[in-house]
Amino acid sequence: MNIESSLQIIAVKAIKKLYEINIDNVEIQYTRTDFEGDLTIVVFPLLKLLKTNPFELANSLGNYIVENEKSFTSFNVVSGFLNIVVSDSYYLKHFNAIKNEDNFGFVKPTSNDCTMVEYSSPNTNKPLHLGHIRNNLLGYSVAQILKASGRNVLKTQIINDRGIHICKSMLAWLKFGAGETPESASIKGDKLVGKYYVMFDKEYKNQIKSLIENGSSEEDAKKNAPILIEAQEMLLLWESGDKETVKLWETMNGWVYKGFEETYKNLGVDFDNYYYESNTYLLGKEFINEGLNKNIFYKKEDGSVWCDLTKEGLDEKIVLRSDGTAVYMTQDIGTAIQRVKDFPNINSMIYTVGNEQDYHFKVLFLILKKLGFKWSESLNHLSYGMVDLPSGKMKSREGTVVDADDLLVEMINTAQEISSELGKLEDLDQEEKNNVFEIIGKGALKYFILKVDPKKRILFDPKESVDFQGNTGPFIQYSYVRIQAILRKVDSVSNDNYTGSLDTKEKELIKQLLNFPIVIQNAANTQSPALVANYVYDLVKLFNSFYQSLPILKTSFEDRKIFRLQLSKSVSYTIKNALDLLGVGVVQRM
Repeated sequence: MNIESSLQIIAVKAIKKLYEINIDNVEIQYTRTDFEGDLTIVVFPLLKLLKTNPFELANSLGNYIVENEKSFTSFNVVSGFLNIVVSDSYYLKHFNAIKNEDNFGFVKPTSNDCTMVEYSSPNTNKPLHLGHIRNNLLGYSVAQILKASGRNVLKTQIINDRGIHICKSMLAWLKFGAGETPESASIKGDKLVGKYYVMFDKEYKNQIKSLIENGSSEEDAKKNAPILIEAQEMLLLWESGDKETVKLWETMNGWVYKGFEETYKNLGVDFDNYYYESNTYLLGKEFINEGLNKNIFYKKEDGSVWCDLTKEGLDEKIVLRSDGTAVYMTQDIGTAIQRVKDFPNINSMIYTVGNEQDYHFKVLFLILKKLGFKWSESLNHLSYGMVDLPSGKMKSREGTVVDADDLLVEMINTAQEISSELGKLEDLDQEEKNNVFEIIGKGALKYFILKVDPKKRILFDPKESVDFQGNTGPFIQYSYVRIQAILRKVDSVSNDNYTGSLDTKEKELIKQLLNFPIVIQNAANTQSPALVANYVYDLVKLFNSFYQSLPILKTSFEDRKIFRLQLSKSVSYTIKNALDLLGVGVVQRM
């Protein structure tokens, strides 16, 4: 039981004893730093019920709590707020229980139920870019946090490997590629295919311009550009199983997959299984027919099938075209059902997809619920805002995206530049230096993106993210390094329990450490890595204040020295574990 729960119980007992009234709970807050105390009971909501004044109520409650619960040693009343002081012995007891736990806060699963987390889900016509980076980092971090909270997790993605956009890259390669391969061009396969996607768009625009100059309207020109018609014909050939088209599709997708895997490895994310749209795009049709029979869907005169969601505050949604072909909604219905068939222990699914798809997922979850799937109530859309750059919005077709691989290289180079200026790595060899630069650079990128609430847009500035001051990854990594430097100065840290009094800085650190399990659970429930990121930033700020204010190795009392070393070591464990949940590494020197 945490200290807030203890205070809640004794406060409810106090009100029953003093006023003979039963209540369920009282409002508890953390005490403001400018007042003495650890926890504050807000008495104002109780005044109407208890028919008394705030000063009298706060004093009566404070006296009862301190007299009847040894965890609370004193109290003070400020403007009707009851500030309670928690005993040093309480904090020391709980700190001593966790000080040697290098995985404190992490919970092991107690059942076989599983949460599937979907993220990345790229198209195979272009390399991964900055937008994909946020998606991957969010999905991976949420999966890590869910694991730490005690859940089994299955990480997956669905790769969009079919459709007109794929055929555009294929056609451009046939027309302009002259047999070029990743090996012959010394370029990653996903970048090579992306190059031809941009090339298609350039030629398409040239043809539109030419048709308009020859008298076509802009609308007709866009529809009748020869290269677009050829791409549409190629898609029909692929759907009919044409051997040459399928072979080219397999070859170019193979290039892309190899490139993706290299990027995922560099980014530090992975997956447990994969789904491919080429295998799932026909799924769902049988459930559309089932829904028609149950009057969940209806058919229009042209033969198209729709779902009327106006009673739920949405609109009418097409689920099958008039020619009987599926739309994305059909596929997503079928894929969700297939996943539960493939993994029967799945009890929830999380889709990591940008907020431009908010409406799509509202509709998807509602249709699955109407179809009678109880697990639909455990589906979640991890919606996130876009990533902007100081230079403006990215556009894939025009080739104006920030390539994920290039950005990672830039981050490492920036880390090298700043670290070299600080001049603290001279005694490391080049390989060790390169490892430090990589961990700092990638950590800066990950932390900068994950510290922001997923729903908010991000303006990403690489140089700002690598700053060694403020709420950044390198600032937190440096605090970890500082602790390691302290610990290297002693042979070992004794396990003796400290029983003396606590300085305010020590108490604040212990309080923050003991909050880590709560933060993990809250982050898991809200699917927000930002809670972990900002928790560890606050922890580091408290440690730095403790470090600046109190001697650790030079204190006059051996028991206090041992305790402060234990406290520092526990802080380092928690920094490392919190960063690990964000996919951020640590180093011993920087």
